[in-house]
Amino acid sequence: MRFASRQDAGRQLGQHLRQRGAEVDWVLGLPRGGVVVAAGVARCLERPLDVLVVRKIGHPWHREFAVGALAEPDVVIFDEATLVEVPVPRGQLDEVVAEEIARLREYGSRFHRSASPVLQNQSVLLVDDGLATGATAEAAVLSARRRGVRRVTMAAPVASTGAVERLRRVADEVVTLFVDDAFEAVGQYYDEFSQTSDEEVIALLHGAAPRRE
Repeated sequence: MRFASRQDAGRQLGQHLRQRGAEVDWVLGLPRGGVVVAAGVARCLERPLDVLVVRKIGHPWHREFAVGALAEPDVVIFDEATLVEVPVPRGQLDEVVAEEIARLREYGSRFHRSASPVLQNQSVLLVDDGLATGATAEAAVLSARRRGVRRVTMAAPVASTGAVERLRRVADEVVTLFVDDAFEAVGQYYDEFSQTSDEEVIALLHGAAPRRE
């Protein structure tokens, strides 16, 4: 299964959720690419859109290799199995976490128009553009739980089998259009998968069409 773009994926995912009779109070995208998908979902469901900021914790020696994840305001999780296989000196790991916490707060102040939405007793739909390992999505689900949501659903156009299994342990429901046993990277399911800019995220959150160069 392939999608023309994140916008296309958002439309398809939103239509699927509407057909399922999804009832949610908030649609929260995971920046940055997940917000583009979430915007399409929010339009289909006619629900308000906001963000839940997450960050990957990369290995100190190879930052693209994730060993954990953060979610606002104060969720920190580690992949303990990975840290056993690839040990990291605690001091170096703490430095990476501190750096990512600072970035998390920076993005939160940049993307939230005023303050984070009040989620107490709300039904929340979290949306990303794809679920590879599910680590950042799990951190987002745990963040929503800590904020007292009534129900949390994780949704994405495409996911790996492992990510779905992982997220079903923490979310009330996981919704995807396609689950792939041979999942390698989110971008392989999109014809167009360019990096999403901060400006595009902010424009979507303000309800304006982002300007393309």
